[in-house]
Amino acid sequence: MRKGIKAVVVGGVFTVMVGGAGYGAYNLVNGLSGDGGSSGAGSSAARTGPPTEDEIREVSRQFLTAWAKGDAAQAAAYTDNRAAASLALTGYREDAHLTKVKLTPKAASGARVPFSVSATVSYKGRSKPLAYESELRIVRGKTTGRALVDWSEAVVHPSLKRGDTLVTGEAATPPIEAVDRAGVVLTKKEYPSLGPVLDQLRAKYGEQAGGQPGIELYVRPADENAGTRTLLTLAKGKAGKLPTTLSAGVQKAAERAVLRYGESSVVAVKPSTGEILALANHREDAFNAALQGKVAPGSTMKILTAAMLIDKGITKAEGAAPCPDTATWQSQTFHNLKGMAPNENATLADSFARSCNTSFVKLIDEEGLTDASLTEEAQHKFGLGRDDWKVGVPSFDGSVPASGGPDRAANAIGQGQVQMSPLTMASVTATAMTGTFRQPVIVPKSLDDRDLATADGLPSSTVAQLRQMMHRTAVSGTGVRTMAGLGGDIGAKTGSAEVDGREKSDSWFTGYRGDVAAAAMTQEGGHGGDAAGPIVAAVLRAG
Repeated sequence: MRKGIKAVVVGGVFTVMVGGAGYGAYNLVNGLSGDGGSSGAGSSAARTGPPTEDEIREVSRQFLTAWAKGDAAQAAAYTDNRAAASLALTGYREDAHLTKVKLTPKAASGARVPFSVSATVSYKGRSKPLAYESELRIVRGKTTGRALVDWSEAVVHPSLKRGDTLVTGEAATPPIEAVDRAGVVLTKKEYPSLGPVLDQLRAKYGEQAGGQPGIELYVRPADENAGTRTLLTLAKGKAGKLPTTLSAGVQKAAERAVLRYGESSVVAVKPSTGEILALANHREDAFNAALQGKVAPGSTMKILTAAMLIDKGITKAEGAAPCPDTATWQSQTFHNLKGMAPNENATLADSFARSCNTSFVKLIDEEGLTDASLTEEAQHKFGLGRDDWKVGVPSFDGSVPASGGPDRAANAIGQGQVQMSPLTMASVTATAMTGTFRQPVIVPKSLDDRDLATADGLPSSTVAQLRQMMHRTAVSGTGVRTMAGLGGDIGAKTGSAEVDGREKSDSWFTGYRGDVAAAAMTQEGGHGGDAAGPIVAAVLRAG
């Protein structure tokens, strides 16, 4: 055994304490004694297939031991990406200033080895303990046949994504105290969905809010727009107050509503101003799909398509819009939801309330429409698809590309090449009910005097017809079950978007009540009223 390393047995557990530099300690538990199996340094070069239990034990032991000692190069040699691992593990010591590292593995689950980390963060005379849980996975090297740690930055810390780094020092920006429209403080603990948004607001407006930075261990993201994420505060800074357009009450309702359905997101806006009242996500990947999602919106898109048909004089709410069993456009046949009876005498209001696909597909073939007609309506009337929204945090303002062939018809019913987010569909609903496009914002324009996107909006006659059709959908159409019990001026549109490779469609729903418009999406949630609908109803009820 090398000088500076002391082996002891405590309570039947073999423990390796690393001395000398005093950098760290590695505890060997759950039988990871290193006896037998591959060393991970070449003896398994000829092997194929999944790593064996012995290999998993041995390679994880060697990797964690080297990491705990602070030997980044040696630890990286046990991974399948030596360069990236060496960089990250070196930064763990030199940039994050983490010392006295102790890594304790737990019982393996297949090729996955969870482990706990305890360390000390030390910076310019200040220090604090840090503890967290992580895991690694052992895989078979594709070219060497060796058992190796499947490298990702998340091995170092579970909050790290590809390209992220840990840093300890003066915070990149001062902390903020974000408050809602009534002055209620918004915290990550109370409103978890706001976590990434609060980080982004801090990155963009921290200095402007007038605070002073503290000393922190934080995640420096590869994406500069993402904002840093504080993991530990060694010395508190002074938070600057930052006003937002959010409503704590509506936000709380949104947070609770999405928890009922996995992979769900919702946004609520105030149609008279464009202010975002709430946004919430319940997703395994923690992605802010509420503002940045890019998926097909299904039949909620028919709001925009109906507006185009009315604006172009193709039909009107009480005009003809037959609903046959099927409709074919350039060799592709479109169907309605199973069980929908055909109605050759249907009006546009009838077909809208029932969400008849074939009606919209047939109307897209009318003279006066081109492949670009829907795109022009989206851009010029609804302010979509121009990549010019300045919400205050990163967002996606939709995509409605001019499409030929079958996609021209598919786009009209929210499939094809159309992409939206709950934010954009909430904005579509707000524009439809007011006639005026007001670019959504999460911080007041007066905060930084940024230029907001503008659009022509809709004629009053089109607005009246859209409101009529959306109201009918809410009280007697596909949205009636969801909107039941919501009084006042209400309107809705359901949607379900088919996605290649998935058995169930994505559930979409958008609606309004008074001066609140909301839209939600649940991946593989089924019909619009099955999952997204109850989320929107809960938010509208709170609003």
